[in-house]
Amino acid sequence: MCGRFGFFELKFFIEQLRQLELPFEEDEGFAFHPGYNIAPESNIVTLLAESGRYTLAEAHWGLIPHWARAMPKIRPINARAESLSFKPYFRHILNRHHCLIPASGFYEWQRSGGAKKQPYYIHRVDGRPMAFAGLWESWQPVDAAAPPVRSCTIITTRANHQMAPVHDRMPVILEPENWRKWLQAGKPGAEILLEPSAEGTLDIYPVSTRVNNPQYIRRDCIEHEHPT
Repeated sequence: MCGRFGFFELKFFIEQLRQLELPFEEDEGFAFHPGYNIAPESNIVTLLAESGRYTLAEAHWGLIPHWARAMPKIRPINARAESLSFKPYFRHILNRHHCLIPASGFYEWQRSGGAKKQPYYIHRVDGRPMAFAGLWESWQPVDAAAPPVRSCTIITTRANHQMAPVHDRMPVILEPENWRKWLQAGKPGAEILLEPSAEGTLDIYPVSTRVNNPQYIRRDCIEHEHPT
């Protein structure tokens, strides 16, 4: 799964979009706030794709399906790649609303005996920002005067060999050359991208248990720390 991540490199993500010739518009009122410990139910940066247009915007991390009559109690932060085509929350947007969710790195917790878990930070070896494969949706509250709520979920897949000692799942991390293909929802072949990262592309190291607290958002969340 992916339940916590950091993103503090918007400039470099935008540079990659331009290098890949992926033109985008910024959503009205878009504002970037670096985050070192981003938790579910936050508003996060997303690159939304719809009808061939790309928009850099904020979206609620926790998917709200458009058919919900009221704010649902269950708002999935992750979607398993293996079940996207038949899960009610995802199947109706699988071929319509794809997005990229940029990240500098993400956290995962390894059980190390009893209830104790050791947090790890995972980022790209080459230092480039990640882009998670995601799905997004727009939900209109019952109050028609209220603005629509954009929301998203991160797609996960089985762990690669490098990640497996820490956790059996990982987010789908798209290589830059595949960003455009994923964003073109509805075109054949996008599902083959939902695979684990190639071995050796990630750096994984232990960090302080301070990151366990979602209210703790300082930069030292990502500092290497040897387990005690």
